[in-house]
Amino acid sequence: MPQQFTKANYHTLCDELAALDADFAWVIEQYSYPPFWSRPNTFESLVHIILEQQVSLASALSALNKLRERVGEITPAKVLPLTDAEMRECYCSRQKTAYIKYLAEAIIAGQINLAAFEQMEDADIRSQLTALKGIGNWTVDVYVMFALQHTDVLPIGDLAIVNAIKLLKSLPKDTPREELIAIGETWKPYRTIASMLLWHFYLQSRKPKSKG
Repeated sequence: MPQQFTKANYHTLCDELAALDADFAWVIEQYSYPPFWSRPNTFESLVHIILEQQVSLASALSALNKLRERVGEITPAKVLPLTDAEMRECYCSRQKTAYIKYLAEAIIAGQINLAAFEQMEDADIRSQLTALKGIGNWTVDVYVMFALQHTDVLPIGDLAIVNAIKLLKSLPKDTPREELIAIGETWKPYRTIASMLLWHFYLQSRKPKSKG
């Protein structure tokens, strides 16, 4: 089973990376440790990640909250009966409505078992989930990192991660993806923790400077 990070070892793993890469030591020194980002291993969490595909986190959360208002706890059995019009009222596009329903059907049919994923390797989880329409590598990466808390995932399809690496490492904007992946290799087996540090750095560095 892949290694997991927990609240108990999170800061220790951040410190290990800081010892390995001085840029991460600087991030921690400047901005402290990243938040402990995690989500429960549920259908609702996967729906949330699908809603986050290619939109702002705020608009994804408002769609999730609208769905919650309509059905309460978001489960496959509660989402499947909703019409496209009802899903649209919850800010779900036609495309994302289809993706969410494919996932709900797969779970009800027993094709996907989220609890079983807790004992599985990343590659096996990835092959099962990406077989479903609308679930690509980015969605799997975020699910494995946040819901299963595996320590060694680098979501190279995430624009904020890509921009954070370039910014932190003072790389040109046209740095090829292969070079960024090679840099990521140096953070093994804690690429998830590196990603948390990169997201934290990216979010903090974009905040307006306070005057005074």
